This record gives sequence, structure tokens and C-alpha cells, in this order.
Amino acid sequence: MPRAAQQATHHYEAVWKVLSYGLPEAPIILAALIYTHAKWLQDLVAPLAPFFPYAVFGAGVLLGWRFHRSRLLFALLLVTLADRTLLYFAVGHDLARDRVVLQAIGVLLPLNLAALTLTAERGVLTPPGLARFALVLGQLALVAILDREAAGATAALLHTRLLPQWLFGWTSLADPALLAFFVAGGLVAAAQLMSPTQTGRSFAWALIPTFFGLSTVRPGNPGFSTFYLATAALILIVAVAEASYHMAYQDSLTGLPARRALNEALLRLGGQYTVAMLDVDHFKRINDHHGHDVGDQVLKMIAAKLAQVGGGGKAYRYGGEEFAVIFAGRGAESCLPDLEGLRQTVDDTRFILRARFRSKKKKEKVLTDRGPGQRVPVTISIGVAEKNERHTKWDQVVKAADRALYRAKEGGRNQVQA
Repeated sequence: MPRAAQQATHHYEAVWKVLSYGLPEAPIILAALIYTHAKWLQDLVAPLAPFFPYAVFGAGVLLGWRFHRSRLLFALLLVTLADRTLLYFAVGHDLARDRVVLQAIGVLLPLNLAALTLTAERGVLTPPGLARFALVLGQLALVAILDREAAGATAALLHTRLLPQWLFGWTSLADPALLAFFVAGGLVAAAQLMSPTQTGRSFAWALIPTFFGLSTVRPGNPGFSTFYLATAALILIVAVAEASYHMAYQDSLTGLPARRALNEALLRLGGQYTVAMLDVDHFKRINDHHGHDVGDQVLKMIAAKLAQVGGGGKAYRYGGEEFAVIFAGRGAESCLPDLEGLRQTVDDTRFILRARFRSKKKKEKVLTDRGPGQRVPVTISIGVAEKNERHTKWDQVVKAADRALYRAKEGGRNQVQA
């Protein structure tokens, strides 16, 4: 592939990576905004709108319980309690703009969602889970107490307004609630920068419709609070489904698509294509001599090289130390230079093993491509096969590539065989 085309491809992949960070959360929030500002759309879906929150809650409970996602279940509990409390006071008690209940929920809800983001899955009917239940119920009791003491100093503090009204006058939330949202957003964003996760990303996006939901509450009118809070819950539910998809179709160690993704990609292919099967030479020896942690690092570094293979190849982890590359629309002969370049790149890479001392008793072995240390020889063998008159089905092509890989290993390894 020409250098200009490779640069264009890398640029496109970088742009897509940035855009994909908002998928599917950003379109969901955009759709919610359009719905709340389009009267004709509200009239169109009016018969179905009342069922939306119940459908989201039911789906969330089922998915959270089935996949043991306690954080999703507690987030649903928090959102539901906040929604029901707001409806009770907004409709039944003529909620004023500075009503303490709204402001208390505005402070507590984002901080609770951020806390769920920053903690691990702890289960539901476990001591940590029961402690979370107690904490949620305690906060609910605190809101009820604050409502009774609506004229107290705490209530006055909750609806303090010092921020410029030209910027925040549109929202029903006072300064403490706004500050809580800023703090929660900052904590979640910092956690994502340090250790990005699908769950953390979904909680970060869920804060946006949560903020809109609390901001729409008006005296005697809950506005679109239920709709926006249900949208926040929907974002968290979609994240669980997306995470489950990635667990099935993406290899967690290397980040490459997994074997199931490979099989489905092969089923979708039509016409000519080539499959290359790759194996790390003497991988068992690496594990035996240096440990499985180093072996995992080798696999990750090999995967990084495979992800950059030229010629339009798409890399997959097949299993263990074995990988696969698909070249759609290309014959085996035309793919050999790209595969030979890949083999040479791996052979030329200096896999350096060094010890990083973390304490007097424990040291960590780190594999890098630079710096002093013990060099670990790493090479790969590659077998190549294409779809032709003899191999018409995808499994036949894979088996033919496997046989070519076996010949490469029998022939001395660190070579490409077609």
C-alpha cells in the first residue's frame, strides 16, 4: 500500500476512534433533546411515551441481574428513587424553584453515580451490596428530613445562587447541585483518562441526561425529568449490552477481534480472499523461562504489530499464541510481500526484558522495545492460503492455511509458507 494511502488510513482510523467515543451515547442524548423540543414528535409517540421508563427499568433489571452488574442495578435504584421523589413533591406538593428536595437530589444523585463509577462490582446480596442499600436508604431519609426543615440553614445553603444567572438561569438547580455535577463529571473524566472502561464511559455520558432531567423540573410541573432520567438509565443499559458484545467478539488481552469475530467475518466474505495463520515461535519456552506475564506481554506486542499489517489485512486472535489475518479481495501471491514485511518487522523488533524493582521482596518483569536488559528472541511463522477451486469454503481455506503454517514450523520457523 502506498505511503500516502497508509497515512490516510491511519488518519481515518484516528478520527473514527474519536467519533466512536460518543457512540451510541451521543445519538441517544441528541434524540432525547429532539423529542423534548419537538411538540409534533411528542404527539406522535404520546401513546407509547408512558411505557418508556418502565421498559427501560425492566430491561435494566433483567440485564443487570443476568450479567451480575451490581453497579447498573444500584444506578437504576438511585435514578428511580430520584424520579419518584421528584414526582411526589413536584405534583403533589407544588415544588417551588428553591424547594430543598430538588436541590438535595441534585447534589446527591451525581455524586452517587460518580461513586458507582469509581468502585468495583461488589454484588447485591453481599456485605458491600447491603451496605450500599443502607447508604441509599439513609440518603432517602436525609432528603425527607431536609424537606421538613425547609426553612433551616441547610436548606438555605442548598439553594444558594451566586453563579451568573445569564449562564445558569435556565436550570432549576442551584449552585451546590451544579457544583456536585461539576465534581462528579471531573472525577469520572479523570478516572477515564487514567483507566478507560466501557462502564466509566457510560456513567460519564449518563450524567448529561441526568442533569437535563433535574433541570427541567418547574413549580408544580416535573417537566421531562422522568424521560431524561430514563434516558440516562438507557445509556447505562446499552453499555452493558455493548460490553457483553466486546467480551464475545474482542480479545481482552490483545485488543484484537476474537475467534468468533473471525468466523463471522469469513462467513460474510464473497469472491476472492486470502487467510494467513500466524504462530509465535517457541512460545511455550518463553512462558517456561520468563513466566506467563511476560508471555502475555509478548502476545500484546505481537498483536500491536499485526494491527499495522499492510495490504488491507485485518488481524484477529485465533487462540493461544495463534493469530489470523484476512485479506479480502486479494490472492495469496499478492499478500506474500505484506506478510513477509510483517515477519521481518517482528524479527527486527528488540524485545527487551528488564526487572523493575517495586519493593525489596518483589520485582516486576517488563517487556519493552528499548533500553538495557535481556533480549528475548521472538519470531513468528506464517501459513497462507486463498479461496480457490480446491478450497471453496472458509473452513477449508483456514485448514489449508494451518497446513501451510505447519510446513513453516517444520521448515525451521520464522518464515512464510503458502
